[in-house]
Amino acid sequence: MERLTGIGVSPGVVLGRAVVLTQRTEVMRFPIPPDRVEQEVAALLRAQAASKQQLQDIKARVEHGPGSELAALFDAQLLMLDDPMLVGRAEAIVRGERVNAAWAVHRAYEELYHVFMAMEDPYLRERETDVADVAGRLRLNLRHGAKGPKELLSQIDGPSVLIADELTASIAAQLDWSRVQAFATDAGSRTYHTAILARSLKVPAIVGLHDASLRIAAGTPVVLDGTTGELIVAPTAEQIDEAHRRATRPRRRGMREAETGPVLTTDGVRIRLEANIELLEDLPFLNEHGAEGVGLYRSEFMLSGRPIESVTENDQYALYRSLIEQVAPRPVTIRTFDLDERHFAGPGRAPERRRTRPGLRGLRLGLANPAVLRTQLRALVRASAHGPLRIMFPFVTAVEEVRQARAMLDDVVSGFSRTEGVRIDPAQIKVGAMIEVPSAALAADLLAPEVDFFTIGTNDLIAYCLAVDRTDDRVSDLYEPLHPAVLRLIRMVRRAATRHHIPVSLCGEMASDPALVGLLVGLGLTEFSMTPGAIPIVRHVIEELSAAEARRLAGHALRLATAAEIEQYLFDALAASAIQRSPLS
Repeated sequence: MERLTGIGVSPGVVLGRAVVLTQRTEVMRFPIPPDRVEQEVAALLRAQAASKQQLQDIKARVEHGPGSELAALFDAQLLMLDDPMLVGRAEAIVRGERVNAAWAVHRAYEELYHVFMAMEDPYLRERETDVADVAGRLRLNLRHGAKGPKELLSQIDGPSVLIADELTASIAAQLDWSRVQAFATDAGSRTYHTAILARSLKVPAIVGLHDASLRIAAGTPVVLDGTTGELIVAPTAEQIDEAHRRATRPRRRGMREAETGPVLTTDGVRIRLEANIELLEDLPFLNEHGAEGVGLYRSEFMLSGRPIESVTENDQYALYRSLIEQVAPRPVTIRTFDLDERHFAGPGRAPERRRTRPGLRGLRLGLANPAVLRTQLRALVRASAHGPLRIMFPFVTAVEEVRQARAMLDDVVSGFSRTEGVRIDPAQIKVGAMIEVPSAALAADLLAPEVDFFTIGTNDLIAYCLAVDRTDDRVSDLYEPLHPAVLRLIRMVRRAATRHHIPVSLCGEMASDPALVGLLVGLGLTEFSMTPGAIPIVRHVIEELSAAEARRLAGHALRLATAAEIEQYLFDALAASAIQRSPLS
């Protein structure tokens, strides 16, 4: 038995088994029942087979291109894939500890990482990056078909207590709280956005436990007291009896059925809510949660680790057409491939353990590989005949990039008329730019005449504005959506769009954070795209919100000097009045 003490932020006593979410490593750890062990092992072996095929494809491609003598380097990764210290060890962890396969792969990789780091030979030590790449590929293939925390948590049995290093409000808003009865996080304070949401949902919660996600094993019984801030790990029989006696079993209202019809603030401002999706399998969630369209389809997810050249124009056309037809008459916004150089892998570009993403990425990479971009544009133009389509270019940094991309698109459209006798009206295809780096935000007034719409991608915009890599735990706490510079950039983009009479939407995690959406409405934004599961609660928040009051609050927030001051101000004024009065409270 062990007692951990943090900050109780939402009252109530709950007894359950721990489910551990470690977002910094993008891996979730949860216990599995005995009868699911073979299923999890089978998934691991399928991921191994898929990874092997992908590596063999990459090796074959390299063998027939420049630097063919280096194709043998991928033999090392294939050997690692068969090494019993990786997949074999992961299988042993699944069987011995009865945890999910993705976590077992992560554990096996961490063990190998320490082995490599102990080597004196620098050359051998650097081979750890190959192990990291292979482990990452295995996890990617394990994720295929079961994506985020919401889907993974739906697989757990019985009442559970979520133990997380951090838990964003956007993820918390999507969870099934009939399965997850309480949560505790390493980070956070009473004004933590997720703490506000926990009180609104009446979910017992503790924050500020520092390293609980590392100390508590998945499946361990815990007693969480959200009033005292005490978490008892592996409680005694007497403590379990006491927890049963004290358990408040708060009665929470379930999420309401998906509402349809326009979303309006209390003073009649129309707000549009669309969905971000990655796979066609996500489409049923649009209707389930009342999305008004697809605001962001991440086309790069169709690759699923395959070489980009292996996805033909016809493959892409079939997928885009299916997507558009299933969503029609609602619009679909498809983002062209947002890839970086890892997806054009060559021996000279071997990935590092802690990657950084600037460089050739998104539209830059497409323009540097025009055959790839042209193939995708041809597929998109063909699919546009089947319903309303918007094409969005990612990672735009300058006007010249948009002009080059539009010129290629115009050439593709005219090419259909010249060579295939198919007349396509260019005006029916709207073209937009993602605003996700400061240069694009600062030049938004120059970009606006070149496109038909803007979409603000806040995840990257915040990271590049504040020079913070969220995967680097040395600086991840500096990732702050409420930083004054971030809010000013968002307002700047919205104003440029308004002056040039083009729509602007916002699609990052900020859009699905119920504690922030009021501020965004106050900044003048009226279109949001988010993970489908977040739509109902964001809708509730907006329908309790006065846009005029939100503008007043935003105006004051923009005069404050620090993110902490803005957060405290919103907590006192906006969150307390809007969220806590929501129909869920």
